[in-house]
Amino acid sequence: MRYDVVVIGSGLGGLICAQLLSRAGRSVIVLERQAQLGGCLQSYRRNGLSFDTGFHYVGGLAEGQRLHRIFEHLGLMSLPWHRMDADGFDQVTIGSKTYAFAEGYKPFVETLAAHFPKERRALESYVDTLQQTERVAFGSSDIFSLYGMSAYDYLKSTFHDPLLINVLSGTALKMELREQSLPLFTFAHGNSSYIQSSWRLKGSGELIVGALADEIRANGGEIVTQAEVEELIERDGRMEGVRCSDGRVFEAGLVISDIHPALTFQMVKESRCLKELFRRRISAMENSFGMFTASMVLKPQTLRYFNHNKFVYAKPNVWTFHEDAGGVGGVMVSCRVPEDGDYARQLDLLTPMPWEHCLRWKDTAVCRRGDEYVAMKERMTAECLQLAERAIPGLSRMVEKCYASTPLTWRDYNSTPDGSAYGVRKDCRNLVLTVLSPRTPIPQLLLTGQNLMLHGLEGVAMTALQTCAEVLGKEYVENILCCEVERR
Repeated sequence: MRYDVVVIGSGLGGLICAQLLSRAGRSVIVLERQAQLGGCLQSYRRNGLSFDTGFHYVGGLAEGQRLHRIFEHLGLMSLPWHRMDADGFDQVTIGSKTYAFAEGYKPFVETLAAHFPKERRALESYVDTLQQTERVAFGSSDIFSLYGMSAYDYLKSTFHDPLLINVLSGTALKMELREQSLPLFTFAHGNSSYIQSSWRLKGSGELIVGALADEIRANGGEIVTQAEVEELIERDGRMEGVRCSDGRVFEAGLVISDIHPALTFQMVKESRCLKELFRRRISAMENSFGMFTASMVLKPQTLRYFNHNKFVYAKPNVWTFHEDAGGVGGVMVSCRVPEDGDYARQLDLLTPMPWEHCLRWKDTAVCRRGDEYVAMKERMTAECLQLAERAIPGLSRMVEKCYASTPLTWRDYNSTPDGSAYGVRKDCRNLVLTVLSPRTPIPQLLLTGQNLMLHGLEGVAMTALQTCAEVLGKEYVENILCCEVERR
């Protein structure tokens, strides 16, 4: 059967593209190599509990804010969103002191200026930059001027107090901090929407996946799991469809790939359009580091739910702690919203884990990595717990069970090269090679997902809109971003 659009991969970007294009009347099929949809939004179940893999909280969901407009259009605002503490949705502990991030740009400045009174004007300038990030349009020269500046250099030139730089960067475990290369736009965009408003989901990220998938099917679209694409078929310089590993062929006038660009172009066996230099460039792109996650099941009635995230650092070295060889130096503590009652049942501890730490097991498979791997996970879990106890004394005694994952887990379940948590590493010194467009050298082959311009829920949603704009036109996307749509 022939389709208008084949979407490869069922991560957030792929599902948004499929939903919008099917709603616009295109015949769409989504092909997912795994048995489960969702990509980084996947969750897994153990003993009756559901655990998220890559989703913990999101910003900018209040009415009138950008992600609210997008999610309203996608039908996602009816999900059970839970607003986090306005007076401190994130709390950063460095040494013995804790600093709160307040919701709203003005309260954000006031709260931190109470600790750093000499830096008030610099904080005001900082939030002006964050708001500028929210205002610029995708693809504009303003975006690329912000991409071309180092986030770390900007912070050093704006603030005089090194501790404040570490505090402001302390919630940025949702991106890869690298002093020389992280673009200011990536840093600012990754922080600004959370200051506007921060939200958790009462339930797992599967609720997002399910809502998008349900509408795709309601619009006449198809979703096929355990369908591993092994070849993109190009004829006469145009995409004609895809071939799966089991021999099935799906013909289409347009292919959208939501998987890593390097894997995408490896599947183009013969091409009149792809030059060897382009292939080498894509295959040589570096990937951001992965994450170690310890997902805790807590004993009943031992820890009251807290409606914020805790970021805890052993030293004021937020930008470099993941490079230290002396154990876990920083951890994010995320508490799952209880289904009922005031006590938490699930808690996640996350810390960066570079791929180099996984190399000895790179040729192993899930559940077959050996005793040394198990011992490594136990050691990492213990170190995360020890650091987290600076913010939650006695946490170790509250733990009933623990399930740990590493970048190897991400690689094997999500086909993510190097187990990367944030996709291709963006480099302010080399934008041409690290910031990708949805367009490719092959007509009718588009890209989407976190490997292009931005990662995270908002970044991927924005990128998916840009991918759809290549098909439906820029005005269609501008109407979503600029106008509050009717509630369904």
